[in-house]
Amino acid sequence: MTLLLLYREGYIAEKYISLEMMIEKTKESYYETLEQSSYDWHTNENNYAPFVSYYLSVILAVYKEFESRVDFVKTKGVTKADRIRLLISNTLGQVTKAQIAEKCPDISITTIEKTFAELLKQGLIKKVGVGRATAYVWNQN
Repeated sequence: MTLLLLYREGYIAEKYISLEMMIEKTKESYYETLEQSSYDWHTNENNYAPFVSYYLSVILAVYKEFESRVDFVKTKGVTKADRIRLLISNTLGQVTKAQIAEKCPDISITTIEKTFAELLKQGLIKKVGVGRATAYVWNQN
């Protein structure tokens, strides 16, 4: 129902970034604020503010993610490898191939892997973990 209302009011980011996934990522907070907003509901003295605040923060997170994806798409003239390099260098902490593929769906896994290999060879990134748990971090040195 929320998505329908957002679409009808012209909010479109939820078409591209899953609102449900954002809630899933923060489900502990979701349930906590839902509980807070439900206290004394039977006497009609409950306060919806915690849940509304939480939900608005989720919508804001969706739009921030949407904005970051649009920024990458609108960088015409920039190679896919450069976009990957920029994404890794702007990411705090570790990043995985799957995260790059999610943020840049127009870039193939093969291109991502080649770019990672080249960045490793140049010493710009470090590999962390092995197998499915492999991630990469920008080399601060």
